[in-house]
Amino acid sequence: MLLDEKESKINISGPVGVLESVFNRGDSDALLSSMNSLAIICHPHPQHGGTMDNKVVTTLMRTYRDLGIHVLRFNFRGVGKSEGVFDNAVGELEDLLSVISWAKSHLTDCPILMAGFSFGSSIAARASYKVESLRHLTLVAPPVERYEYDRDGVFQAPLCVIQGDQDELVVAQGVYDWVTQLHSSVELIRYPEAGHFFHGFLSSFKTDLTEILVRQIIR
Repeated sequence: MLLDEKESKINISGPVGVLESVFNRGDSDALLSSMNSLAIICHPHPQHGGTMDNKVVTTLMRTYRDLGIHVLRFNFRGVGKSEGVFDNAVGELEDLLSVISWAKSHLTDCPILMAGFSFGSSIAARASYKVESLRHLTLVAPPVERYEYDRDGVFQAPLCVIQGDQDELVVAQGVYDWVTQLHSSVELIRYPEAGHFFHGFLSSFKTDLTEILVRQIIR
C-alpha cells in the first residue's frame, strides 16, 4: 500500500499516541533509486512553530525524493495531529526512535539516512547512534551550543552540516568551530548571506546538498 503511492499520509504509533507522518516515494528514475533507501527528517522546535511542513524540511524532502530516496517526515508529539505534549527534547527523541522502528518493520532492508533542521537536528544527531549501518546524516542550522550532538567528535555515518552566517537563532561561528573539531567524514555548506530559515537560498540549498549527498553516499 505505502510504497505504491507518491505521497501517503500515515499515522505511526508513538510512545504517547499517534504521530502524524507523511511518506514520499523517491523518484524511480533518479540517480540513487537503486539504493531503495529511506531518509527520515526531523522538524524545528515545536514551541516556535516548527512542523513537518516547514520550508526547510520540505526542501530536504524534495532533495532526497528527487535523488530517488524515499522520505518519511513526521510531527513531534503535540504538533499538528500528533498526540502528546512537548517534552524538552527527551520525548521527541523517543518519538523519532518510534518512527525509525516503524520504518524498519515496514520497509525491511531499506538503508536509512537522517536529517534535521535546528532543534530537529539535535534529535536526529542523538538518534543516529542508535541506527545500525546509517548511510548519511544531514544537520541544518544545528544549535550545538544548546543541545548534545556528537560522541567524542565521531559520528557513525558521513555528515553534512548546512549553516548560514547571518543566522539570527544559532551562533554560526560556534557551528563552524564545532565542525572543525569533528573526526568524522564531514562536509560543510556555508551561506554567507543566509539567515536561520535560508530565505532566498533554498534553491541553492537543494542543489548543493544534492551534490554532496551523491559524493558522500557513492564513494
